Amino acid sequence: MSTELIKTLAERDQSVIWHPYTQHKTASPPLAIAKGEGVYLVDERGNKYIDAISSWWTNIHGHAHPYIAEKIYEQARQLEHVIFAGCTHEPAVRLAERLLPLLPGQFSKVFYSDNGSTAVEVALKMSIQFHRNKEQRKRNKILALRSSYHGDTFGAMSVSERGVFTMAFDNYLFEVIFIEPNTSLSLQHLAYDEIACFIYEPLVQGAGGMHMYEAAWLNELICQLKQKEVLCIADEVMTGFGRTGQLFASEYLHHKPDIICLSKGLTGGSLPLAITACTQNIFDAFLQDDLYKTFFHGHSYTANPIACAAALASLDLLQQESCIDSIESITVSNRQFVQEIIHHPKVMNARSLGTILAFEFHSDKKEYLNKVKEETMQLALQQHVFLRPLGNTVYIMPPYCITAEQLQQVYHTLLLIIDHI
Repeated sequence: MSTELIKTLAERDQSVIWHPYTQHKTASPPLAIAKGEGVYLVDERGNKYIDAISSWWTNIHGHAHPYIAEKIYEQARQLEHVIFAGCTHEPAVRLAERLLPLLPGQFSKVFYSDNGSTAVEVALKMSIQFHRNKEQRKRNKILALRSSYHGDTFGAMSVSERGVFTMAFDNYLFEVIFIEPNTSLSLQHLAYDEIACFIYEPLVQGAGGMHMYEAAWLNELICQLKQKEVLCIADEVMTGFGRTGQLFASEYLHHKPDIICLSKGLTGGSLPLAITACTQNIFDAFLQDDLYKTFFHGHSYTANPIACAAALASLDLLQQESCIDSIESITVSNRQFVQEIIHHPKVMNARSLGTILAFEFHSDKKEYLNKVKEETMQLALQQHVFLRPLGNTVYIMPPYCITAEQLQQVYHTLLLIIDHI
């Protein structure tokens, strides 16, 4: 018998695959997933694990949802893809028509791309060229927050916190003005007339460590920047589609963004798709007879019809009363669990917002490479729960279909881990 026939999927993987964010010299073998069933991931041996992080925060309705699958199938039979320069199609138009009225601000146009990093790249390029098209070339600086993460392409890395994700490329990143969240808003030292845009993750900074900061502080900052004609970009790639308890985190703020970036939960975790939406004012700066003022940006799979169909199906599910009730139920349960662990001697900064819950283990090394991450993952798998901590920051962000009993299993697992670490 061929040795290929008796190798496990994980063994075959290790022969041919290079995984993201993985040091293959020291990493454990990957968990070989055969299928998904609602809140569960099922490995090649039939073991089931609660996906407590929604597969990188994307899978808001659970795995292999039959309604989304059916809509994907229907669209694949109709039109699988078409170039989006000079062509259009029903799923793209309908998705934009449905989404624009739901967005937190006066948005009028949708620009499609394929992932969170590219949605951010689009937003940055839109902002810079907006001022260039208006002959405001002095506005060429970008303002961003410390502890932020906006993606792994070069523009997205440039506006992210310098650290383990960017270290190898720091010499290639453009200069950005960084400010600390929740600090004094005495920003007289800033030359506002040189700032093109401000980019931020509203209220929760995801990959930077699930850092949560005050809505009032952000609201006041956006107010000041808008008065100075600085464009404000909300990176809601992670916080969008109900994650913070509201449909979008920007709904907690009185002052709304000029540009919003969306991905992850957009298709319910089924297919890659991203959106950068902007106000009419921004679009109008590109609407000119001068062809050099065109926005020269695009992707081969821009507005893929199957992905748009999946996003429409996800929106259908998200707007159902049962889903809204589930988000509220998870929100309340998370608050209660935070109170249960907040004074535990091994726990620091227990916190929650909506369906997001996070805390740190006391450690001398508070960063992504902290070894407690691997131990936590393995302990969780023994309890049939899938977690992927950010160093010593442990968090959950479950699918909205999780039941009260399943959520309690996740909390019980967290308690066992806290006691063991």
